[in-house]
Amino acid sequence: MEASAILQPVFVLGLLTVAMTLWMFFTRVPAMKKLKIHPQKGQDTAKLKELLPKEVNRVSNNYNHLFEQPTLFYAVAISIAALGHVDSFYVTCAWSYTVLRIGHSLVQATIDRVMVRFVLFILSWLVLTVMVVREAIAVFS
Repeated sequence: MEASAILQPVFVLGLLTVAMTLWMFFTRVPAMKKLKIHPQKGQDTAKLKELLPKEVNRVSNNYNHLFEQPTLFYAVAISIAALGHVDSFYVTCAWSYTVLRIGHSLVQATIDRVMVRFVLFILSWLVLTVMVVREAIAVFS
């Protein structure tokens, strides 16, 4: 199977990060203008979050989350591709992970139901764990 098959979901997740960056920009800047928050107050994002409405913070929280667990996904998927271990199981896992993270982002940035987010997070974590363990076994055997 072609390496690009597992790289496609990697790039889709990358595009999600680009979209969330734009969403954050297009919600945060107008909110700061409306509330007359000087940009320098953004130096400490924890303090800035106290000043911004929750609907603005939900988007930036998700943006931050996209630089946590998904970074392991990127490393694992790219490693699988580089090692030539791409198969239909890994591709299915990679797409499943990506779809679950898209769902997580949409839930967090809109309705922010914690239990829904938690289920999506756990399911994506399980898929990623399967990928990591399976590839570790292949690499160490």
